[in-house]
Amino acid sequence: MTRSRALAAAQTLPVRGDVAANLAEHVRLARVAAEAGACVLVFPELSLTGYELELAEPLAFSERDPRLGPLLECASTLEMTLVVGAPVRLGARLHVGAFIVGPERAAALYTKRHLGAFPPSASPHGVVPPPEASVFEPGDRDPLVPLGDERAAVAVCADTGRASHPERAAARGARTYLASTFVIPADFETDVERLRSHAVKHAMAVVFSNYGGPSGGLPSAGGSAIWSESGARLVQLDERGAGVAVAVEGEAGWRTSRMMLEGA
Repeated sequence: MTRSRALAAAQTLPVRGDVAANLAEHVRLARVAAEAGACVLVFPELSLTGYELELAEPLAFSERDPRLGPLLECASTLEMTLVVGAPVRLGARLHVGAFIVGPERAAALYTKRHLGAFPPSASPHGVVPPPEASVFEPGDRDPLVPLGDERAAVAVCADTGRASHPERAAARGARTYLASTFVIPADFETDVERLRSHAVKHAMAVVFSNYGGPSGGLPSAGGSAIWSESGARLVQLDERGAGVAVAVEGEAGWRTSRMMLEGA
């Protein structure tokens, strides 16, 4: 059996529009995951800004944004790959991006293919962010993530709701599916069952990363988790709070750990 999969999900409490504070927290969580043996760590959708669509334009990253410096340094020092969410401008187009920051001090970019929207019932006050399509455009960047002698595919939130997305990932040889999301409580049971079914149908381990607190005026369900390719839930975090869930594959199966952090 390969020992190349050492997976982790980061659950964050985003600070609205404060990229510097969110970067510092990403680095802190990466260090925690590295101590537990992780080689790839997935953060939630738009994790560097929070799910703040009205701030996407002024806070948008470029493909080689200097603000990625702390993450490039962190990934190199820890010998870890980080999947980090941010609004990204490519030419005239604004995308929901996921930077894939590798230990070689380079960042590839995934762009969300399928945009979403929250219904008015998502907010206790009936006020929700605008549809993503009013701010962003669908993307087509879809690099695979090297994990030793294996490969993983990235998905951002609504991507996971299209059966064609994990199917394409599996057809390209991915044995792991890295889902960077923002899932509200009303959608949690449906979404995690969908992820579990993707694991079973395509024989892929699945990493699910979610916020551990509200963002963009909406509550988050937390519950970041990892499933094996048989659909067994290996580890899951609490509904609220920041933390890291880790699952490391070995000859005897999966070794897991979970850390909920104070002061996040």
